[in-house]
Amino acid sequence: MPRLARLFRVALPALLLAAPLPACARPPARAAADADPALWVVKDADTTIYLFGTIHVLKPGLSWFDEAVKAAFDKADEVKLEIVEPDPAAMAPLVQAKGMSLSGPTLTDKLPPRERPVLAKYMASIGLPRAAYDRMQPWLAASYLQVQALQKVGYDPANGPEQIITAAAKQAGKPLTGLETVEQQIGFFAGLPDRAQIAMLDDTLDEMPKLQGEMAKMVDQWATGKTDLIAKELNEGVTKTPEAMQVLLIDRNRRWADWIKARLDQPGTVFIAVGAGHLAGPTSVQAELAKRGVKAARVNY
Repeated sequence: MPRLARLFRVALPALLLAAPLPACARPPARAAADADPALWVVKDADTTIYLFGTIHVLKPGLSWFDEAVKAAFDKADEVKLEIVEPDPAAMAPLVQAKGMSLSGPTLTDKLPPRERPVLAKYMASIGLPRAAYDRMQPWLAASYLQVQALQKVGYDPANGPEQIITAAAKQAGKPLTGLETVEQQIGFFAGLPDRAQIAMLDDTLDEMPKLQGEMAKMVDQWATGKTDLIAKELNEGVTKTPEAMQVLLIDRNRRWADWIKARLDQPGTVFIAVGAGHLAGPTSVQAELAKRGVKAARVNY
């Protein structure tokens, strides 16, 4: 599987889920299967911070918000996500401003000739004619393709942990804030050089025939807490555009580790949920915390 597209999908936060997309039919409900995704905890004398990794879109039928994850959430005085998802009406102009280009080369013109008919084919498969996508920036085109393709086979943002955790926090009256703003997150992707964005779109087009199987494998790794495999899948081959890895993963993990270390100076309990790719591998949030003298321990359950 092309590695840049995987990095893009794992690192891609809730911003693309908030963008208005055509509705897809939902599959019928099925019996829930048990899932035990990884959970970590950071502690000092008067502060506890839980770190939970998410998959931003899931099919219905996975029971993960229970056992240790639910117990950690219930203990928390506050909840932190990557972002607090805005209203879609507020999201649309932000995506329009940073994800569309009204002048200069079209998206088709930016791609190598061999990729142009492939782009047209897959955009047509999700109902977008050339006039609707040709002014998209490559990062936005890649996100639309991936999300829509996954929704067609039953993955739904409404089943994603961010949505479930947001609803639970509101119901429980827990303060809910973001580690980043929507504007910041869009800026991370829109600010990547064209070379990196086009490489991501190229890889997305190459992986489309295998997307369903690769996503199923990633969800299984998440549901069984195999963070070593998530790290291996995520980090293989990303040297093609190291600036993407730096901006989308490494820099953000460092900032979040700084926030967590500073938060230990205040008493209380915090539940943090971020994409699972941020909590796996040698550049993970936990690895960055260790460099700062803070230990994150895996919660066994």
